[in-house]
This record gives sequence, C-alpha cells and structure tokens, in this order.
Amino acid sequence: MLDCLIRGGLVVDGTGAPGRVVDLGVRDGRIVCIGRSDEPARQVIDADGLAVAPGFIDVHTHYDAQVLWDPHLTPSSLHGVTTAIGGNCGFTIAPMVPGEADYVMRMLARVEGMPTESLEAGLDFGWSSFGSWLDRLEGNGLGVNAGFLVGHSTVRRLVMGSAAVGETASEQQLEAMKTLLAQSLAEGGLGFSSTKATAHNDHHGDPVPSRAATNDELVALAGVCRDYPGTTLEVIPSIDPIWSPETYELMTAMVLAADRPLNWNLFNVRPGEDAYLENRLGSADHARQRGATVVGLMLPDVMRMRLNFAAGVLFDTLPDWAEIMHLDHAAKAGALARPAVRQRLVDGAAQAPHRSWGRWADTTVVDVSSPSLQPLVGRRIGDLAGERGQAPFDVMCDIALADDLLTGFGPPVVGDDDESWKKRAEMLCDPRVLAGGSDAGAHLDMVMTWGCTSALVGDAVRDRGLLSLEQAVNLVTDRPARHYGLRGRGRLAEGWCADIVVFDPARLTKAPVTTAWDMPGGAWRLTGGAEGIEHVLVNGVETQRAGALTDARPGQVIRSGRDTDTVTAAGP
Repeated sequence: MLDCLIRGGLVVDGTGAPGRVVDLGVRDGRIVCIGRSDEPARQVIDADGLAVAPGFIDVHTHYDAQVLWDPHLTPSSLHGVTTAIGGNCGFTIAPMVPGEADYVMRMLARVEGMPTESLEAGLDFGWSSFGSWLDRLEGNGLGVNAGFLVGHSTVRRLVMGSAAVGETASEQQLEAMKTLLAQSLAEGGLGFSSTKATAHNDHHGDPVPSRAATNDELVALAGVCRDYPGTTLEVIPSIDPIWSPETYELMTAMVLAADRPLNWNLFNVRPGEDAYLENRLGSADHARQRGATVVGLMLPDVMRMRLNFAAGVLFDTLPDWAEIMHLDHAAKAGALARPAVRQRLVDGAAQAPHRSWGRWADTTVVDVSSPSLQPLVGRRIGDLAGERGQAPFDVMCDIALADDLLTGFGPPVVGDDDESWKKRAEMLCDPRVLAGGSDAGAHLDMVMTWGCTSALVGDAVRDRGLLSLEQAVNLVTDRPARHYGLRGRGRLAEGWCADIVVFDPARLTKAPVTTAWDMPGGAWRLTGGAEGIEHVLVNGVETQRAGALTDARPGQVIRSGRDTDTVTAAGP
C-alpha cells in the first residue's frame, strides 16, 4: 500500500522536461511510482488542474537561530520550500564556547537584523561542537530539511577572541581555525562561508571578524573542504560597485584550493546597469578559464525593503553615514536633529553607486510605532514635503525623531519594469547564475524577499510569460540541488526523496506582508505566506495543507557526506 497517491496532476519533475499529467506514488518517504497507479493508498490527493513539483530549495537563509523555536522555518515553508541552507555569510551559532556566546549572539543580532531580546530568550547555547548542535536540531524535530555551512566569523572569534576583530591571524591561530573548521565539517557542516562586505559590522560598529582575514587565510580555510566529501563554499567577496581582478582571483583560488564550487551573494537587475551585471559575472568567466566553478546568486524577484534609522542597517553602507548610524540610540537621535548632519548625510547618499539611493522624495512611510503618526502610513515623502514646505530628507528625519527612530521607510522599488524582468529571466537561465538570496530568517524588520521562489514560479511565469513553468521550477529545485550535491533531492524521480509541492499555477503568488508578534521575548517580525499552494510533503509526510501547517516534523538535518554528494571545482 502507498502512503500517499497524488492523482492526476501536471508533474513537473524539476529537470526542465515538459510536464505530464500522471499519478505519483509515495512510500516510506520515497517516490516509488510516476505514471498511472491503481495501488491503494492511505492518503489520496486529487491534483486535477494542479502542478506537482519538487519542493523548492532555498540555498541562502539565516535560520540558524530561528530553527530552535520555529522548526517549520516560516515563512519559507509556507512558500513551498522543503530544503533550506543556513550558515551563510560567515555567521553561525555553532561551534561555540561559553565565553564567546554573548559576542556571537550580539553580532548576529546586529548584522542579520534579529531582535536581541529574541536571541537572549530563544538561545541557551547548550552545545559546543557543530555536531552537537546538529544533534540538538535532530532531537527537536524539523518541519523541513535544513543544512548549515560553518561560519568564518564565528570560527575566527572562537580561536582569536577579541583579537579576531581587526588583527591578522598568526600561523598558530590559522592552524587552530583550520582544525575547528575540519571538525565541524566532519560532523556534518555543509561547507565554509565568509564575508568581506563592508556592510557587515558587529554590535560595536566594528567590522565582523572575517573582514580582518587576509586572502591567504580565506584560501587556506577554503582548502579544508577538500578533505571532506559533499562540502561547498559561499562568500560575499565585496560589495564594491566594480569588482577588481583581485576579487576574481580570490574566489578562483578558494575554489581550486577546496576543489569545490563557490556561490557568492548577491546581485539583482536594475535598469541600465548591464555593465554592473557583466562585471559581476566576469568572476565566473575568470574562474572557468582555470577549471573552477563560481556562480552568483541572483534574487529571482524585485527587492522590497523596509529601512529604519534605529537599526541603521544598509544606511550605514552609504558614504559618510556609518559614523552616525553606529552611534547609540540617543546620540543618533541628537545627530539627526542637526541640520549640518542632515546635509552631510544627503551629500553622502548622493555619492552612492546605485541610483536608487538618495531618492528621498520617492520613499514611502511603511509603518510607524506612534499612534499619532498613523495617518502618515502609505504616504510618499515627496508629497509630505510639498505639504510641509520642507526638503524630503528633513521630513524623513522629523518623522523618525517623532517616532523614536522606529519608523519603517520603503525605498523606491527598482527593477520591476518590463525591461528589467526580461533581463532577470535571461540572467536566471545563465549557467553563471543560481536563483536564490532570500535571506529568510534575517533582517526580520527590513527585508521582504522570503517569497522569491513562489514569486518566480507563480507571477513571473503566469503574468509575464518570460519563463515556462518547467524552466522556473528547474531554477528553484534541480539547479540548486545539483550545485550543493543534495542527494536524492531536487527532482521527482522514482527512488528519490518525496519532497513535493502541489500548487495551482493560476493562483500561486505571495500573500500580503503582515506583522507577527511571535518571536521569543515578545519581539515582532515581518512575515507572509503564499496563495495557491495546496499541499506540501517533506520526506513523504504532509506538512502543509491549503496554506496551513500540520503538526508533522518529518524534516531531516542535511549533513555533508551523509546526505550530499561531492561536487568538485569543475561543477555539477
């Protein structure tokens, strides 16, 4: 007897092959038949008029902390994601030693936009090694499959202590880092992650530990992966507008040292920036000439954000803004009240490489904390400036100061025009590109990109006609699975894991963004599900029905070597 029979759906298997209307049978967590089946089943799902696809795979998340209190990894799971990869950008909460837990927690809170009170309430740091942390997750039970990279900044801090910020590692310290990384990979870490992004600063306003690493350190640590099957590399090498040959060479050298592919985070499509795209993708061309695989993560949707002066994240990447954004709360408010400081910030933003910065008039008020300011929600700053006879940036500062700096501002959305979407679809199909970059689990009050996979498979296919359903499904299932070597996942095939999403192609889209007060310590987050997803199975067990989660926790911790095949530098 089958555990589940999905009858009469359009099976889109993830490979890009044309979909076909057939039955799909599941037993013991595996797909056992694809075709006409009359075998009895404990559960029968009528998929007439629906698409049946592999569960979506998100390779860039930051659920390392949230997984401990939200084993379903919402809202990603609500969008059909059945496998998520965390530990990106060099930030992990394992391995750990008691004396460094506070620094790692507060660094994570600052750089990945997680409420400190939630981390304090939700993390007990009752683990030491990477393996003991993964054991903890297996013991708790997961609603989705989840694997985690080993973070450079965490490893560096554990080895070097406070010297990790700003100091070059000695030979002995580098060897100690390599040993700790090797142990973590042996225990199931999926690979090595790091960042050199100037946007990544800790809670003291200092660069995170990995930013002090030399290129030789990065290459040496990447090389540890060579000895551990099923591992990979992830890095943010730079956020400079134009990457130099040195940046290209660093990533190539890391790949060759590790004999593993590398994905870097993140780029998107903006009107009139073809030169930027080609510069970024030049890293893949440079690597390929040396037999190495480097791919860039591209967000398969437009970027929608909510920024605020209280956190200052992303604002602190603008020229001459960091000093002000890294002040304590009271000092920052005092500075923003001064005309000279405001002019300095306006001038700095005008020097930013991306044209969306500095368009204060086109910014909107997303939300406010003060009830008296509620009538401003949804208003455009330029319109308010006209009514008040003020400069747009002065209006923003005045509103923020009246709201204890907590006002959420929405920068103008770029890349949502027809030309940009055409370019985005073209780039997503480029072998130098991997669809991803949701950042789910991070920037909980800022980034609203967790639904990028469902948006691609739904809206981009249905409303724009730039990709076939089969192409879109391939981009968020088999392509990322093969890059990471996820064994038996990413396709619908007999003998493969029964990670399955059943959805209505005519209705699949993102649901409205809402605020949920469901974090430990009473904190809130932005969240939002999807419409049109009817059923989700993880390892053959139904975890979602008509948009509502079940109580089942059939997810598996993805450990390197055990659950992943080795993908070498040459690529999948």
